[in-house]
Amino acid sequence: MIHKWVNRADLAESAINERHAARVWGLPRTNLGHVAWPANAKEKLFIHWHYWWQAHYLDCLVDAARRRTTKARRDRIRDTMRGISVRNVKKLTTNRYYDDKAWLALALGRAGKVRKVRAPKSLAPLETDIVAGIDSLTGVLPWRSGETFYNVPSNGPAAIMMARTGRLKEARQITDWIFDTLIDGDGLVMDGLRMRMHGPELVSNIHPYCQGVALGACLEIGLKLQERAGVSGTTVEHWSEADKLEDALQYYAHIHALVNAVSRKMTNSAGVIDWNTGDGDGGLFKGILVRYLADIAVRLPDDSPSNRETKKLAARMVLESAESVWNHRLEVDGLPVFATDWTTDARLPQNFGLSSSGLSDLVSVVRVDERDLSVQLSGWMLMEAAARVVEKLEGNEGEFTGRGL
Repeated sequence: MIHKWVNRADLAESAINERHAARVWGLPRTNLGHVAWPANAKEKLFIHWHYWWQAHYLDCLVDAARRRTTKARRDRIRDTMRGISVRNVKKLTTNRYYDDKAWLALALGRAGKVRKVRAPKSLAPLETDIVAGIDSLTGVLPWRSGETFYNVPSNGPAAIMMARTGRLKEARQITDWIFDTLIDGDGLVMDGLRMRMHGPELVSNIHPYCQGVALGACLEIGLKLQERAGVSGTTVEHWSEADKLEDALQYYAHIHALVNAVSRKMTNSAGVIDWNTGDGDGGLFKGILVRYLADIAVRLPDDSPSNRETKKLAARMVLESAESVWNHRLEVDGLPVFATDWTTDARLPQNFGLSSSGLSDLVSVVRVDERDLSVQLSGWMLMEAAARVVEKLEGNEGEFTGRGL
């Protein structure tokens, strides 16, 4: 079965790279993804280029390279990192939004672990800038500089980054704030907290990617605590009462509860993630969730019955969702177009095949969700997640399995 999902991930990769990938302003050794397909004139010029979408495009390129490293894949990763830097014009830290910067830091950090690829020198200043943005009063990151809105989309990926880079104190501080402050009655993670003159005001919206990054942060912290305590590979019954081990169990308990809440509230009876996210930024939300569900399925230790059940449930949601999305795809020139709704058929962008000489670029503003790069990236993330989960289930662990996402 692994070959089926590897092939599907390869096709998703080809679809994005053939339809969306282009040089930045024609410059050699650069690459970015047009934010829509077919792209209009402004999109081809990367006037609107979506900093954080490109971070997830880079992440998907890394997924493919870590499944099977090739020169072409390494070159495209390098070109994309260069393309992001060129299009940003200024330093990568020149961005008010901490969620944008955190996503890019995660992607660049992963890219630097691909064989024969180095992360750019700009990564370290970017990570430092994010950590320096922690508000001294609340102990967490604002959504953007000068803002009094503190949300999970900024703090979740930042906590993952901090845990991976050894900043465990800050990672725990942020993650504890999320679970102490933003869990609703269903056990799901809410969007954030806005500070008003009259006091804090909950922003109770529920988004799939908030669940994903909370899971990712708990996993990275739990694994790091377990590693530092020197008990990796042992069962819970053999753990001592050391504080680090007790703390690790706390983060694993968060994972158990949140995976179950996602299964209860965000999936249909078949186990398919069924949450309306639409186009634009929302197009990425479910893909981010399954990225971290796959990480739970692959990397959560097998050292307790609760962990094992959680891993199985996370794997089921990934695989059932992937099968549904694949079955509802369209194909154009043999390559998939994925649906924004993972339980219904994909729609073809309405201006497909129309030349600019035959119709004005105004046609391209007709909103077909599947036209957006974000929607197609989520489909690609899902295919990569399924390939990774099946690789683990079949016991065929290669260079990709078991390593951090």
